[in-house]
Amino acid sequence: MKLLESMQIYLRVAEQGSFTAAADGLGLSRASVSSAIQQLESLLGTRLLHRTTRSVQMTQDGQVFYERCQDLLADMDELQNLFREDISELHGRLRVDMPLPIARDVVIPRLPEFLRQHPGLEVELSSTDRFVDVVREGFDCVLRVGTLEDSSLIARPLGYYRMVSCASTEYLAEHGTPKSLDDLVEHRLVHYVLTLGSRPAGFEYVDPERPEEELSLPMRGAVTVNNTEAYLEACIAGLGIIQVPEAGVHPYLQSGELEEILPEYRPAPMPVSLLYANRRHLPKRVQVFMAWMAEIMKPRLIDSPG
Repeated sequence: MKLLESMQIYLRVAEQGSFTAAADGLGLSRASVSSAIQQLESLLGTRLLHRTTRSVQMTQDGQVFYERCQDLLADMDELQNLFREDISELHGRLRVDMPLPIARDVVIPRLPEFLRQHPGLEVELSSTDRFVDVVREGFDCVLRVGTLEDSSLIARPLGYYRMVSCASTEYLAEHGTPKSLDDLVEHRLVHYVLTLGSRPAGFEYVDPERPEEELSLPMRGAVTVNNTEAYLEACIAGLGIIQVPEAGVHPYLQSGELEEILPEYRPAPMPVSLLYANRRHLPKRVQVFMAWMAEIMKPRLIDSPG
């Protein structure tokens, strides 16, 4: 039996949790299905399924193989339709990662319209402050905010987030509104770090007289957090000053719940990029999704850091 056929059989068995149900659905004998799975396991040198008298479940290796099979079969389907113009016929899974605020405020509200245009696609959306391993964890693309580290990944720049420093009205009523950098000695910063225990950056800013330099002023703070949700909530609760993309706090600034401070000393704009693995043929479904992401992100971004 050909490898492609065995992969299709494996997907059906894994999804239905039954050799018999998979055989019935594929119009094959149970013995043929069982033989195909055994051949796959022998070829791969690992057990893909746990078999009991009552159920069939994927092993850890089986789960990894299942996900890669989905991607490979989707790529095969795409190759067969490579020269067709109708992109509404896209099929397969998209696995993407992005910061939680972008997923919540930008992508998920618009995702229904994207899926209506491409009903054959399935989206797996990860939103975490942890930097996922794009290649090892099988992500098609990830959205990153901030300066990119040296990487083997390909970056597609989307623009820049305008940054602001802000605090809650309650905090400013209690501690006063800083009018200069010197006033910050009397204030507290909510510290944000990716890994608790690492050194916070301090109050970051660009001096208008030296716009080419990005500067940092150490500040004390009573709270350190490692995710963006807690960062914003700590500010709203009156625990100190935060520095965030203006687009993410615009509703709070409009309502008066938060106020911008020291607008003449804003942090440098942060680049926003889509990253993806270096592949000779980037699947059409990934190209289409990234083009859509660029479109829906554009209203929130500025074109240059200047």
